[in-house]
Amino acid sequence: MDRAQKEKVVEELGQIFESSGVVVVAQYTGLTVAEMQDLRARASEAEASVRVAKNRLAKIALNGKSCESMGEYLSGMTVLTYSEDPVAAAKVAEQYAKDNSKFQILGGSMGENALDRVGVEALSKMPSRDELISSIVGCIGAPAANVAGVLGAPSSNIASIISTIEERAA
Repeated sequence: MDRAQKEKVVEELGQIFESSGVVVVAQYTGLTVAEMQDLRARASEAEASVRVAKNRLAKIALNGKSCESMGEYLSGMTVLTYSEDPVAAAKVAEQYAKDNSKFQILGGSMGENALDRVGVEALSKMPSRDELISSIVGCIGAPAANVAGVLGAPSSNIASIISTIEERAA
């Protein structure tokens, strides 16, 4: 890899660290290509991404960033799992770590906050942005549906009473 390619990788990693809601660092020693493809597929389904980068270049990209303290986790064969959703990447990494013992989560960052192993686990148990939005919409929509049902009930009751009277009269 020549200098220009390294500079491009550092720039890309810097954008990842700046724009991601969460970045999880894990060691992947011993993972096969098929297992890594499985991790990437799971991440893609959850709208997250997986990136393998040289630790030295990742540390350079971290310089001056709010999540610079995450650099302590960059040693050995590391992989970054990241997403804009502050929970998606953590959920994917945690689930994959449970399914594959070769994938060891070291820590990560959420914005300016460095996360240790326990922090990533706690973050993975939180509801995702989509789950929160759907529950909020459900809470907002439920009273409206109840009001519509209450308002519609008297008219349907009156209609059934009138039809019953008509049937008796006939």
